[in-house]
This record gives sequence, structure tokens and C-alpha cells, in this order.
Amino acid sequence: MSELTGTKPPHREPLTDPESGAVLAQREQPGYYAGFSTLSQQKYWDAETRRVVLDRVNGPGKPIRFFSLEEARTMEAVVDRILPQDDRVPEKRVPLLPSIDERLFTNKMDGYRYADMPSDQEAYRIAVRAFDLMAQRLRGKAFHELPTIQQEALLKSIHDGDPAEAREEWAKMNIDRFWTMLVGDVCSVYYAHPWAWDEVGFGGPAYPRGYMRLEEGQPEPWEVDEQRYAWAPPADTLSGVEELHGSGKKNQSGDEGGTH
Repeated sequence: MSELTGTKPPHREPLTDPESGAVLAQREQPGYYAGFSTLSQQKYWDAETRRVVLDRVNGPGKPIRFFSLEEARTMEAVVDRILPQDDRVPEKRVPLLPSIDERLFTNKMDGYRYADMPSDQEAYRIAVRAFDLMAQRLRGKAFHELPTIQQEALLKSIHDGDPAEAREEWAKMNIDRFWTMLVGDVCSVYYAHPWAWDEVGFGGPAYPRGYMRLEEGQPEPWEVDEQRYAWAPPADTLSGVEELHGSGKKNQSGDEGGTH
């Protein structure tokens, strides 16, 4: 059950070992750097940096103020498919939607806007309405009620620039630009969080300590050895297909080499 919206997510198939087919257990810390903790380096950060980073882990949860409850349910399902965290135990999943909601509520933007795009706030209003229209017209349910594979099929149509439904809504903006903004927002929130830094072995802010070993791939003293493991995407997702944005060119991926 989502603590944010009170919504029960659809059943999702687990990640598996690509050789044996065995189910892979969810992890507190996915990734190839088992045992590494970015926060173990906090004594090397200046006080303000330490405060900002620790607040991302220990601070109070951000309220939803831009999206309505129904809009939040839709967008929570959307961002969960843009960057799945099914390999993480629930209590170690990075909250994605609250920070996006905060950006929109405070109208924080890049300082420019493309001529074929509305404001970021209006773009998200159009999109959340369109996501639910697509789901209702094609499946007779709200977007967040759809099974994973159906959610992803609708999102893929947006990725491809060829919406499966609600074309009158998507025509109100450049669909490729919205997709780029959505994915960028999700990834920016995720990789600003120390739990994501642990996942990729990032030691956190370099200031004021800096880095010592800048050549030949030498590890820093605080880094840990990479411990790779193979995994196959869940059976009920489209994650096994690699595709360039809007290209229409498909390549079936092999064993996954990442953590999502």
C-alpha cells in the first residue's frame, strides 16, 4: 500500500536469475557495491552540504501540493514505471513523486521554455489527464489500476511519439519534449538521493576533500570493489526490449548488466 496515496499497486513479477530462473530477493541496497555507504563519508563534507544530503534521508516527507489525490495516484504509477524500484525492499525506495510535485508547486524551471510547449505546470496537467484518458478508453480503468504490462504499453506509446489514445490531449504539446522532461525529472530526483549513490558506488560531494586518483581507473581509498551479478527483468514488463527514443528500432537485450 502506498503511504503517499493509499493506493495498492498492481501485482508485479519479480526479477530472476537469467541462468537458473530463480527469483532474486529484493535488496536493501541493490547495485554492484555491496556494503558501501555514501553517508560514511559525511565527515569530509562541509556542514551545509552534510545538512542538505542528510535531509534527503532523514528529513520529513514532502507533502503533495501540486497534484490532486487522483492525479497523484496516476503520476505515482507513471514514475514507478519510468524508474522501477522493484529490486529494492519497500522501505529503501527513493520517493520520486514528492520532489517532482514540489518543483511544480514552486514553479521551479530551467529559465526557458520551448515555443511548442506550455509551462511545465500545464504540461504535467495535460499529461496526467491524458494518461488516465488513455487507460479509461482502452481498458476501462484508471491508469494506476492497470497491470504493469498495460501501464508500460501506454507509456511506450508516448515514448514512441505515437499515443495509443487521447491524441487530442497530447496534441496540446510536443510529446517528445514532454517525455524528455518527465524522464529527466524522475532520474534527477532518484540520483540526487544517497541510496542511489550507494547503488552506483558514488562517494558523494567531492568538496572540500576532492579526489586523489584521477587516472587509469584507480579507486579512491573509500571505494569498494565491484561485485557484479546478473539478473533478468520481470516477465510482466517491457524492460527486456532496448529501443532508442522515437527511433522505432528494436533490439532484444540479453542478460541485464544493471540494477533497473
